[in-house]
Amino acid sequence: MTEAGKSADRCVFCQIAAGRIPSIRVYEDDDFIAFMDIAPQTEGHFLIVAREHYERLEDMPDKILAKALPLAKKLAAAAMTGLGRSAFNLLQNNGEAAGQAVGHWHMHIIPRVEKSEIPFKPGPTADLTHLPFVAENIRLNIK
Repeated sequence: MTEAGKSADRCVFCQIAAGRIPSIRVYEDDDFIAFMDIAPQTEGHFLIVAREHYERLEDMPDKILAKALPLAKKLAAAAMTGLGRSAFNLLQNNGEAAGQAVGHWHMHIIPRVEKSEIPFKPGPTADLTHLPFVAENIRLNIK
């Protein structure tokens, strides 16, 4: 396992950030790079990736995370204007069970034209007698 914030030699996103693997970049600064996804869900799908190696959201320093959402807002707005879209998904997966395919923190900006491009349907209605207990388990662990 790689120490948070250190480059991982075998991490594809670390290699992209270092310029060892080519990418089609949309944006870069000291903390992040953004590049086109090579297996896009829709036209214009790109990733915002931390330059330093942090595997998951909880590994990211707050000072870097504080920059991530404003950057996503800025780049998503540029994508909406540049591609003539009016909607997008912002997706950030944490852990393999959640669909994280690369163990390096990143967010997806997925421009959308219509609802049916990426199927998403809500789950069944929650058991409202059980839901307060689930919420309490979360509240008790807020640090």
